[in-house]
Amino acid sequence: MKVFCRENGKLIRVKCNGCGRELWHLDGGSEQEEYISVNHRWGYFSDKDGESHHFDLCESCYDKWTHTFQIPVEIQQETELL
Repeated sequence: MKVFCRENGKLIRVKCNGCGRELWHLDGGSEQEEYISVNHRWGYFSDKDGESHHFDLCESCYDKWTHTFQIPVEIQQETELL
């Protein structure tokens, strides 16, 4: 879950929607770690037509979630990391 400043709209923290842990904080004093953001706008042919869903997951919650998939996540190794 991304939390934005009301005054200027800047991102100030990110919390995992799965476990609730804080993953990133603007002040620089907190640890920063990778997370996945999912943003999806549902359309016709769904029970959620017109809804937008947004969530963020830490790596651990992502692993727990994807482990339940019947078809595994496709993984591709990157040779150059920025």
